[in-house]
Amino acid sequence: MSKPHAPKRGSHGFSPRKRARSQTPHIKTWPELSEGPRIQGFAGYKAGMTHAFMVDYRKTSTTAGREVMVPITVLETPPMKVDAVRLYGREPYGLRSLGEVWTKKLDKSLDGRIPMPKEHKKLSEVLKSIDMDEVEDIRIIVHTQPRLVSGVPKKIPDVMELRISGGSMDERLDYAKKILGKEIKVNDFVSPGKMVDIIAITKGKGYQGAVKRWGVKILSHKNSKKRRKVATAGPKRPGYVRPTVPQAGQTGYHHRTEYNKRVLVIDDNPEQINPKGGFLHYGLVRNSYVLIHGSIPGPVKRLVRLRDATRFRGETAAPEIKYVSLESKQGV
Repeated sequence: MSKPHAPKRGSHGFSPRKRARSQTPHIKTWPELSEGPRIQGFAGYKAGMTHAFMVDYRKTSTTAGREVMVPITVLETPPMKVDAVRLYGREPYGLRSLGEVWTKKLDKSLDGRIPMPKEHKKLSEVLKSIDMDEVEDIRIIVHTQPRLVSGVPKKIPDVMELRISGGSMDERLDYAKKILGKEIKVNDFVSPGKMVDIIAITKGKGYQGAVKRWGVKILSHKNSKKRRKVATAGPKRPGYVRPTVPQAGQTGYHHRTEYNKRVLVIDDNPEQINPKGGFLHYGLVRNSYVLIHGSIPGPVKRLVRLRDATRFRGETAAPEIKYVSLESKQGV
């Protein structure tokens, strides 16, 4: 008799709490766009947090239309380079690569990072062997440029895929041709006031007990000889400990997605955001940056990916920023 198999149901935000397989976040789902073709994601480095005064744009808030102080996260977003265009087709088990075209001007920093293509075919040559009716998706392969960021101690770039959406397949293909081998900026992806999803790896905390890992109650000193443990591991039957019982294990360094984060500001002048003395454990921002309303997962210096919001259906407008704090973060 075959063993029944089904995917896990429910939120993965609580369990299993295991280490992420890579520090570069991966994206499984992309929303569909109604406007013209453009890229649907970008990547940046978390520089730190500060606060700002702005007019509250939330209509249902008790302070709607009034000036409020909000926490903001600063992401440094240097330009990314487009290395290849990849076409996907649909099959019963998901997407299948139909063909790809690499640029002839590949960055030397990619040596040893990915298998370098031996032949550089033109896109017209690849399209001859592909039926455009079978093309389901068009994506680009890009890499980051950490050498441009002074606060990140790494030189090896991160390679990832970005989806192109909006318009017909021919329009997406023409858009991919224009940006192949060129640099793309965060302005090509999003504008101030838009909602995005943040995908990142949370701050790692190592192996921790059940109290810190799951937040269980600390036992009374009269209960048992130990206080920071689970009171009971379960009933007599079944004769094993269920996976829902809180236990010690890996805490932090999880792959997480936070939905509906509003982009407040996009600017190319880092002097308008660098605090006195720079950001703690990061330094000065030297490239274009993005201000996000609220906090995001992960420590400073970590790579953060942005994606078009998949769960937002409201209106978007650029908020009115009154003041952004540039005071020193030392001793805060």
